[in-house]
Amino acid sequence: MSAPPITGAALPRCAIVVMGVSGCGKSTLLRALAAALSCPALEGDDYHGAANVAKMRSGQPLDDADRWPWLDRLGTAIGGEVEQAGIAVAACSALKRRYRERLEAAAGVPLLFVLLDGTRAELAARLAERTRHYMPASLLESQLATLERPQADERALTLPCTWRVEQLSDAVISWARSDVAA
Repeated sequence: MSAPPITGAALPRCAIVVMGVSGCGKSTLLRALAAALSCPALEGDDYHGAANVAKMRSGQPLDDADRWPWLDRLGTAIGGEVEQAGIAVAACSALKRRYRERLEAAAGVPLLFVLLDGTRAELAARLAERTRHYMPASLLESQLATLERPQADERALTLPCTWRVEQLSDAVISWARSDVAA
């Protein structure tokens, strides 16, 4: 049984950002949370510029200079959706702490981060099954090397990417309620 929806009154002016390396299930959880919360969903991949997509498609990892404009665009969009709807969810790799900080600064609203974590083998197996995404499996190693897991002083929850999407969604909603109430 799924948790009842969170309303704007229960979580005023915040967004939940599902984060992690490629293949961890960000987009799947994004869709589930948006449905459960009846709120806007922002797919971070949609905010990459053409040059970033081409770079990743060719197997080259992005660097910070590539990421800053992307994070700013996505953060601004998140903030706009929260202003309109009271709550939003987004999927974004947000691999480094400074990326999460930049995203939150651009959003101008509190962000709650959910890291979907998995082993190298689990993630590689998921990527091997994925056929319609520009991000090649060859970039998994660079993403894992870049990943800075959220620290205790960040508003973040880490969950195993191997859980069923319903379990993940319920855990995120329960945690978001308790985090905001704290």
